[in-house]
Amino acid sequence: MSLPKTLAEDVARNLVMVARLIDEDPEQAYAFSRIALRLASRVAAVREAAGFAAYATQRYAEALAEFRASRRMTGSVELWPVMADCERGLGRPERAMAMAGEPEVQKLDKAGQVEMRLVAAGARRDMGQLDAAIVTLQSPELASNAVHSWTPRLRYAYADALLEAGREDEAREWFGKALEADKDGSTDASDRLAELEGVEFVDALGEDDEDVQDTAQDDARPATDTDSGSDTDSGSDVDAGSGETQAHPGDDAEADVEDDTTDGPAKA
Repeated sequence: MSLPKTLAEDVARNLVMVARLIDEDPEQAYAFSRIALRLASRVAAVREAAGFAAYATQRYAEALAEFRASRRMTGSVELWPVMADCERGLGRPERAMAMAGEPEVQKLDKAGQVEMRLVAAGARRDMGQLDAAIVTLQSPELASNAVHSWTPRLRYAYADALLEAGREDEAREWFGKALEADKDGSTDASDRLAELEGVEFVDALGEDDEDVQDTAQDDARPATDTDSGSDTDSGSDVDAGSGETQAHPGDDAEADVEDDTTDGPAKA
């Protein structure tokens, strides 16, 4: 669907803010996504962005509705794993497991299939089926020495499941393998491994040392004449207006959310 140029630019600006803020300030990203949704609810990319913003703020029912809407518009199965994870977030792991067995999974690329495997393993753990979760993660992708974007998370999930099952030695090995693959620090494998190894990180600067340092810094400050302050009022009003109107997340209008009951995943 094409939009008028001015409207398209407004939508694009809000989507850029969603992408920029979704990791560091999910609530603010969500607010921008609602503006974009109000402006262009019939655009699949907008529905997808709104879904991820809702997902990041744990609004799983809303996220699922947006992902379903985007899927209906595009016909793509790319969002299938995150839709299944929304079912987990809603406390319905059995639905996530049912989705893991649907034909859509076979249409996913390798990264999508690994993501679906992670979701399925998480659903097994939600249902208390820890051994089944471990088996679910055992795959050619886990055994491979090749490193892909999803490798650290797959190895980490396997290590975490092993640790919960009381298999500490194996867990230590796989946390180490996750760390080797995690060049971007996408997991806390280093902290988990250090904990298992009994390594404790201690602040080199103790409280007593901090007090001494603060006192030394105070003594080193030059004396100031408190009576020499200016009588001029520095708090003047500044006109910060710009020549361009931009949407802000405080807008009250919201888009209609797709009915959560439509186009639902297959039930177990």
